[in-house]
Amino acid sequence: MCVMKIAMYQMEISWGNVPENLQKVKTWLEAHSKEADLLVLPEMFATGFCVESPELSEDENGEILKQLRIWCDAYHIAIIGSMMWRGAGDAKSLNRAFFLKPSSPPVFYDKRHLFRMGSEGVYFSQGDKRVVVEYMGFRFLLQICYDLRFPVFSRCRENDYDVAVYVACWPKARVEAWKILLPARAVENLSYVCGVNAVGLDNGGRQQGGHSMLVDMKGERLAQLDEKEEFAIVEIEKEKLEKFRHKFPAWKDADSYFLSEIE
Repeated sequence: MCVMKIAMYQMEISWGNVPENLQKVKTWLEAHSKEADLLVLPEMFATGFCVESPELSEDENGEILKQLRIWCDAYHIAIIGSMMWRGAGDAKSLNRAFFLKPSSPPVFYDKRHLFRMGSEGVYFSQGDKRVVVEYMGFRFLLQICYDLRFPVFSRCRENDYDVAVYVACWPKARVEAWKILLPARAVENLSYVCGVNAVGLDNGGRQQGGHSMLVDMKGERLAQLDEKEEFAIVEIEKEKLEKFRHKFPAWKDADSYFLSEIE
């Protein structure tokens, strides 16, 4: 039977403090890595959503990815999150999600929908590729925060993924939308959906919304966190997903479409 234990770590991010945030992840791994197969972190977990601080951007040679890859191998656990990625030359930074597997090269997804109201597009370049990653028999669609509001991009195309993962720094002021849209994506795509948000105050004094959750293909919340720093570990089953897709094959009646600007 194909099963996986997913850990959702709802972090209180120390804005702009990379060493402190990395230490939090290391401390979690030391205590709990044996309990899970995959750890999911919030959007820009190491810096916070510091879009106006490009100096915090790193690349593959930076401390963030280097440490995570070491820990991924040492603790034998996969890790999903996102980081501020330095653009080449004079290019803008990227809000880049990563999927790290033990003893494997990283897989990246660059955020497609940049948060207009937060001027993300002023400082970051837009991604143009939809990314699905396979691990332990499950296929994962990588998404970041604001992507959640755009269902066409994340549409499950003839069951081409099993779990959609949304990493976020979603504010409390709009958290009701977060709580509605995550189950909606699960139901409309007949898939598991994992949404991991940050908590605490950002650098502008705004409260992050928390309410990280893992939802099954029927819209049932298998786990939902509150508004404090905490984590949950949830087991998902491939067989249960496939049985429901066979019993209720709504995906066969989905509208066809073509997106010319993306792969």
